[in-house]
Amino acid sequence: MINDMNINLLLLVLMTIATMWTVMGRSLLKATIGLAVTSAVLTILMFRLNSPLAAVFELSVCTGLITVVFVSTISLTKPLTHKEIIERSKARHKRFGYLPFVMILAGVALYFLKIPNDFAGMADKYIAAQAAAPDPRRVIWDVRQLDLFGQIILMIAGALGVVILFVEGKDKDER
Repeated sequence: MINDMNINLLLLVLMTIATMWTVMGRSLLKATIGLAVTSAVLTILMFRLNSPLAAVFELSVCTGLITVVFVSTISLTKPLTHKEIIERSKARHKRFGYLPFVMILAGVALYFLKIPNDFAGMADKYIAAQAAAPDPRRVIWDVRQLDLFGQIILMIAGALGVVILFVEGKDKDER
């Protein structure tokens, strides 16, 4: 029997696989599609966690707009030769080869930390907090800390991704 916890776990595993595919892939286009899949799964998780505004934002901006911008940019760039693709792939695997192990260790650590996973209880707490105190600051800081933490991680990851793209572009220009 599939319950809500198993569905959430399945979605998290799917999102992790899509994320690793995005980072480890050879093709920029496939990486962009992997990023869109990651974002779409994250959107489903946000809806399931009763966070519809964040989910709609994630779906419209990250899954839709960012994917279109990336695909447009990729279509305007010069394609790499097979040799360049292999060299970049080797460098990427050297740089991110440890990532699957880190992800597994993080998953095991989170399992043993016993982070509360009572999502239904969190939703009830959220609804009660909104009824008692409609002040959004109180709801964000007192009830939705995990959402806030997730959004901060996503913003940092996006900023680091942009920095990496600029560094790779600068290295390419210097050659």
